[in-house]
Amino acid sequence: MENSKQIATRFKEVLLNGQWIANTNYKDLLSNTTWKQAIIKIESLNTIATLAQHINYYIAGVLNVFEGGLLEIRDKHSFDFPPIKSEEDWSKLLNDMWSNTEKFATHVELMSEEKLQGTFVDEKYGSYQRNIEGIIEHSYYHLGQISLIKKMIIVSQI
Repeated sequence: MENSKQIATRFKEVLLNGQWIANTNYKDLLSNTTWKQAIIKIESLNTIATLAQHINYYIAGVLNVFEGGLLEIRDKHSFDFPPIKSEEDWSKLLNDMWSNTEKFATHVELMSEEKLQGTFVDEKYGSYQRNIEGIIEHSYYHLGQISLIKKMIIVSQI
């Protein structure tokens, strides 16, 4: 289970508490983002809120599999979300994201090496480990986007 604990730590670093790779994480960056900043649209870029919802969509979808459910998420729906219209909507999204992240990490920590190397839902998706690492990499990719969009918003508000 040492491998699973290391992977869970990497997952928590990008989402909850790390500074090593990007010098920030989702929780630090988004907790210091107002809902009004989160919904600002800059040209053709996604909003911060949309990118946060997108990452949470994948975490929640894979978590559902970890908890015995089906893989119900689809790439074609991964940007289809109701708009964030208030501080309450933004807080709910963030609270859901942190909760899903904690549950996801706990499942990963408890995975045996056999489970990590086992098939995730269908052979075409590869192993559990491949999918978990894919979420980590995908999360860093969008964390970089969020960080840059936030800097653009702050500069435009000066």
